[in-house]
Amino acid sequence: MENQFIPATSVNSGRVVSIKPDIHMFTVQIVNLFFVGDQQGWVLVDAGMPRSADNILKQTEQLFGEGAKPKAIVLTHGHFDHVGALEELVHRWDVPVYAHEMELPYLTGKKDYPKPDASVEGGLVAKMSPMFPTKAIDLGGKVKALPADGLIPPMPGWRSIHTPGHSPGHISLFRAADRVLLAGDAFVTVKQDALYNVLTQKKEFQGPPRYLTTDWEAAKASVGRLAELQPAIAATGHGTETAGQELSDGLAHLVAHFDEVAVPDYGRYVDDHH
Repeated sequence: MENQFIPATSVNSGRVVSIKPDIHMFTVQIVNLFFVGDQQGWVLVDAGMPRSADNILKQTEQLFGEGAKPKAIVLTHGHFDHVGALEELVHRWDVPVYAHEMELPYLTGKKDYPKPDASVEGGLVAKMSPMFPTKAIDLGGKVKALPADGLIPPMPGWRSIHTPGHSPGHISLFRAADRVLLAGDAFVTVKQDALYNVLTQKKEFQGPPRYLTTDWEAAKASVGRLAELQPAIAATGHGTETAGQELSDGLAHLVAHFDEVAVPDYGRYVDDHH
C-alpha cells in the first residue's frame, strides 16, 4: 500500500467507546476498529487508517496492559481505511489475520481494488476519493480464509456473515447471545461521502460508502440480511454506535428505501436501471 497519511479526521478521532464490557470501539480519524475480548484473550477487528499503528498500539496497552497482543486480527474487508496499519501490526505482533476467502486476492498482492469513483453522486469525500489507495497489500502466508460455515476460530460465540457489495469478500460479525452486530461497511451511520457529515459525525443510516461500492444489488441484499438478524446493538466502520429502537427503525427504513437513500443517482458502478 502507498502508506500515505490521508488528511481526513472526524470529531470522534481518538474516541474509545465500550459497547459491551468486552467490546471497545476505537475511532482512528474517520474509521472505527474494535477490540473484542478481555485480558484472557482478545481479537482486533480491522486495522484503521494508514500510519495509525502507533495509535492502535498505544490504545492496546491502555486496554490490555504493556506488551499485550491479540490472538488474531479479523478483517471485515481489505479497503485502505480498514487495513492501514495492518502490515506494521502483523510485523510487530506476529499473529494470524483472518478474512473472507473472496477478499484474499486483495490481501496477498494478487489483485488491486477498483479505483474509487470520484464521479459518483455525493459530497466532498467522494471528490477526494481518487487519492485513496486501492493497491493490494501482501500479507503472504499470514492471512487465512475464514471457514465457510461462518465460525471465526479466534472468536468463539461469533459468526461471520458474508455481506458483499462494498467489496466481494466483505463480512459482518454477529454474536447471537446478545445480538451485537459489527457491520463493517455493509451499512454505516454517517453519510460517508459528505465531508461536513464525516467531520461532525452527524448520525444517519446510510448504505456502504458510495465511492468504493461496486455492486449495489449485492449491497442491498446484504443490508436486508443484517436487518433480519434483528441486532440489539450495531457498530459500523464509519459513524457512531446505535441500539434499540433507533437501530431497528433505522435499518428498517434503510431496507425499505435502499434505492433512494443508499444508491447514488449516477456513477461508474451504478446500474442503468437506477
